[in-house]
Parts: sequence; structure tokens; C-alpha cells
Amino acid sequence: MRRRLRSTRPGLCEHRLGALVCADAAICKSVAATVAEPIGVSDPSLSASVTADALTDALRRGGALKSGRVSAVVVEPARTTVLSTIMRLRLTYEGPQEGAPASLIVKGPIAERLAADWSGGRQEVAFYQRVGDATPQGILPRCFDATWDAATNDWRLILEDLADTHVIATTWPLPPLKADCERIVRAWARFHGQWWGDARLGLSIGRWADAAGVAAYLARLAEKLAQFVDRLGDRLPQERRQLYEHLLDRAPRLLARTDDRRNVTIVHGDAHVWNCFLPRDDGDDVRLFDWDSWRLGVATDDLAYMMAVHWHPDRRARMERSLLDAYHRSLCADGVSGYARSALADDYRLSALWQITTPLWQAGAGIPPVIWWNNLERIFMAIDDLGCRELLQ
Repeated sequence: MRRRLRSTRPGLCEHRLGALVCADAAICKSVAATVAEPIGVSDPSLSASVTADALTDALRRGGALKSGRVSAVVVEPARTTVLSTIMRLRLTYEGPQEGAPASLIVKGPIAERLAADWSGGRQEVAFYQRVGDATPQGILPRCFDATWDAATNDWRLILEDLADTHVIATTWPLPPLKADCERIVRAWARFHGQWWGDARLGLSIGRWADAAGVAAYLARLAEKLAQFVDRLGDRLPQERRQLYEHLLDRAPRLLARTDDRRNVTIVHGDAHVWNCFLPRDDGDDVRLFDWDSWRLGVATDDLAYMMAVHWHPDRRARMERSLLDAYHRSLCADGVSGYARSALADDYRLSALWQITTPLWQAGAGIPPVIWWNNLERIFMAIDDLGCRELLQ
């Protein structure tokens, strides 16, 4: 049966162990823009969601349409990414329509991926049902409807269309200008700050890993490491293999960072700069999207993924510290207290250390080597620059 997810259900991701629960395929989104292809408007996996009656019902449930109705829908050429199909719809109304959107984005599955063991999309539906409704407007794209079918794993999101007012900063893999990066980190501070230490974390929103969950994650990580080592052979130097082994050995102690639930929040889990919409007017109305990897954890996981994984040493040397400063100032301005700039630096180093596992998951998920190999080289340079090896002593 089709149902709308509610916040009473336990969260799908645990702690910073999102790779365990979300599965390796979630990381595919970092290359989605490079493989987008057009699809026909008659694609059967989305047709039922874009009828005038279906959209009328969705907009009424979302509070965007009072007494009028959608009378016609024009579907613009759609595109498919690694994990989803995305369509832009232009709407015509009959009757009162004040405040109703002129266009919408519908995001749904790729039909061939709807298998019994496929969970893609389910996580993002849960995010908008549990977190989106409780997050102040102006941080996320507005979601008018989110559904997931437990019997088929089919899912749909009906989202605000920001194409006329917002833009992605650059085309992958070109990094944004510093001013745009500052706007992006301030947006992350606004979102993280909104959920900082929230009493609902781990109760009605997400869940923290228990001992069994940690053990399962570490066992799977060890399995992925063995596969990675076999695949790379002497392309993975012995000292790097040893560093991975030391990380696995010290992991229980390092994962204890969140045991006291202090200075924790909701983490995006795939926070590269191409998952942010920047306003065309150069303002601060940045919107954060693509939430299929969210989890509970430490905010710096997102910052380290954005910078330590994706940037080369010269860029980090010029921008990393000042962007962390800007993030911390914004976090404090948004009401977070008791979190010193030095604590942010400590968390960032720990997050960067954990990011050495990202290429393992990406390689295991079938991501092209042009992605994970470059991530591997950059993150190892980053942990050396940041002195992260000291955390394993």
C-alpha cells in the first residue's frame, strides 16, 4: 500500500554510520549531473504522479492550493540521474489560485531499480516528512508531498521549483568562488544550528547506533577495505593500508565522540557544493537539497566532505580556515552556544579522518574511478595537512 511517512517511525540512518544503512549506492549522487539523460514524458514510472487531479490533491495536502484546481499540466523534458528521475511541470489552474506554484519538480525512482532490496529515495521521503516540515522555510526547497510505497519501494517527491530564482554555483567538478563558498557554509550553519542538540534527535527523528549497529558497520567496513586493497594492489601503498587498519582498530574509541549527544545535529551526508541552490540575486537564500543520505552526527562531517574530500591542498590552504571561521560565526549567530572554535577544529579533523573511508564505499558502489581515485588522493593529502594521524595514537 502507498503511504505517507510519518515522524513516529524510527530513523533510517544511525550516527555517522550512514554508509551502513543507506547502502553504497547513496554516494552515487555526487556524479549524477554528469550522467543526466533526457527521458520521454510518457515514462510509466512517473505518469501517475503528474496528472492534474493527482497534483491538485498533493497541493491541497501541502497547503498550497485552497479551492482551485490544477486543470492542465505540461511536462518539460525530464532527465534521469544515477538514482532518480526528475521532471519539471508547468501548471494551469481553474478557479482561485493565489499562492499556488506555477511550476513544480517531481522526483521519483528509475523503474529498473525498483527491486525488493532497493531503498533509494525512501530516505529522502523520510527526511521531508520528519525533518522538512519542522525546518524553518528558506533553508530547504519546499516539499508539497512525499510518498513511499512499502510494497514496491516506489516513491515520489513533489518539490518547489527554484529554477527561475536559483542556480547551482558551478558545473562539476569546478569549485565555486570563495564568496559563493561563504554563502554555502553559512547555509549549512543555519541548517545545522536549527537542529543542534534538538531533543527529538534519536527519538522521533533518526536514531543513534547501538553496539550491534557499530559492530555491523565496522565488519562491513573491514570487508570493503579488503576488497579495496585487493583491487588496488600496489597502487595502495603499505602505509595507507596500515592507516586504514589503525582506523578500524581505533574506531570504537573514535565513534564515542557522540556518546554524550553533545554538539550533534542532522548531517546531510553528501554535502558537496553541487547539492546547494544559490540565489541568482547573490543573496543568502541558499537552499540545500538531495537528502537521501541524511543521518544524525557531527556537523563537521558535512564540512569535511565539502572541502577535505573535494579540494586540493592549495585551495584548502587559501580558504579552509576562513570558511570554518565563517561557519562558526554563523552558527553562534543562529543561537548555538557552548561550542568553541577550537572544538569545531577538533571535530573537523576527526571528520576528515573518517572521510578516508569515502573512496572505499564509492569504489564498492561502482562509482567511476575518476571520482573515487581523485577523492582518495585529495583526502590523504588533507589528513596529512590537518595532522589527523595523531588522532589514532
